Amino acid sequence: MHDSRRIEQAAAEWLVRRDAGDWGEREQQALDHWLARSTRHRVAFLRLQAAWQETGRLQVLAAGTRSADAAAHLRGTPDLRATRFAPRRAPSRRRWRRGTAAMLALAVAGSALWAGWHLGGRSHAQFASSVGQVETVTLADGSVATLSSDSRLDVRMTRSLRHVELQQGEAFFEVAHDAGRPFEVMAGGRRVVAVGTRFSVRSDTESLRVVVAEGKVRLESPPTGDGRAAPVALLPAGSIATAGRNGVLVRSLPLDQIERYLEWRSGFLAFEDTTLAAAAAEFNRFSERKLVLADARVGELRIGGNFRWDNLDGFVHLLELGFAVRAEREPDRIVLHAK
Repeated sequence: MHDSRRIEQAAAEWLVRRDAGDWGEREQQALDHWLARSTRHRVAFLRLQAAWQETGRLQVLAAGTRSADAAAHLRGTPDLRATRFAPRRAPSRRRWRRGTAAMLALAVAGSALWAGWHLGGRSHAQFASSVGQVETVTLADGSVATLSSDSRLDVRMTRSLRHVELQQGEAFFEVAHDAGRPFEVMAGGRRVVAVGTRFSVRSDTESLRVVVAEGKVRLESPPTGDGRAAPVALLPAGSIATAGRNGVLVRSLPLDQIERYLEWRSGFLAFEDTTLAAAAAEFNRFSERKLVLADARVGELRIGGNFRWDNLDGFVHLLELGFAVRAEREPDRIVLHAK
């Protein structure tokens, strides 16, 4: 998040300088140049500008605070990601019941898992998260799994085997070290094997994605159509592997960029020059109210920045402010049109 914080801090300082009064053509050209350098710069500036305007300049300067003091205050803000476009709706009774039921189910499954492990060295448990929820569970061996929205795990363990089936969605694993029992995750016909590491596995309709934040994992694919064994991909920390019909593509990134792919755990979605179509698909994984693209042209717009996945209205409002997008709001969906 360091890069995102740096960008948002710079955007805040531009806002303070512009509002201080000593603002001319040279300053405007410098701001325009900064905004043009990156879509993420533009998104961060628009986001803070909207909050600045809608909350009375964040009420930081309302008591006659001098602009220099305001800039210092903004520079000292620990995390500008908390800026919200609208208050979150109180959970409905139905959503509360569903969340309570999910927690009870996890408690029952966890108790059964623990008892089974100590009585016979075997355990079997299933875990699930609903749409818009992230659940963290501790497995019988001490490993921790964090389930993304609308995800399901089936976990079987013995004294010689740790087997997890990702039946749907995405999960992040912090694996307890046990050299004698590799930790394997099955998803989409492929097998991801680790000993002690931190990594995520995501299963989509036609592809599988593995992100390695720490340690090493092994990605094994099923045999090819002619029966030959498929190559095994060894993935060190900083690797992102995408497996699909055309094989496995592996990329290496700095660890701070790897963490951007895992920010859903703390409530954020990170986009880097991403098409609006792809960004909408990500938001739809976390919300029962769907983003629908009315035409292909709006889906080709490029988006960058960090957004709370539970603040769909704020994301759409930002699109309306800074892009050629018109939103049509309906109870169960928001339809995006190109202007």
